[in-house]
Amino acid sequence: MANGRACKGDGVTPFSVLVEVTLRPDVADPQGATIERSLPALGFGEVTGVRVGKAIRFTVEAADETAARTRVEELCRRFLTNPVIEDATITLAPGTLEPGTLGPGTLGPGTLGPGTLGPGA
Repeated sequence: MANGRACKGDGVTPFSVLVEVTLRPDVADPQGATIERSLPALGFGEVTGVRVGKAIRFTVEAADETAARTRVEELCRRFLTNPVIEDATITLAPGTLEPGTLGPGTLGPGTLGPGTLGPGA
């Protein structure tokens, strides 16, 4: 490993990562509320509970899925989220990221499903 980066031949595997960051349920979501108020005028009155978040996709190299998840959780706590008001849902899959292939309901057999980095994590 050089400069914190795994080198080929170090026994590392690439893992595709999707981090979904959302406001905690008890935190007001003004963007979500604005969208929800606008929906009936657009013909979508049946839609409720709108919450806005962000999706961050990247590839991480690690020895195994457990090490990859641990590293991503640390990244979420230290940089990608504000742990006071936000939660992160982490989805991992072995292999490199291909657009449109990693997300809820798109993981293949034998992959590690969603995990939540929430209160007390």
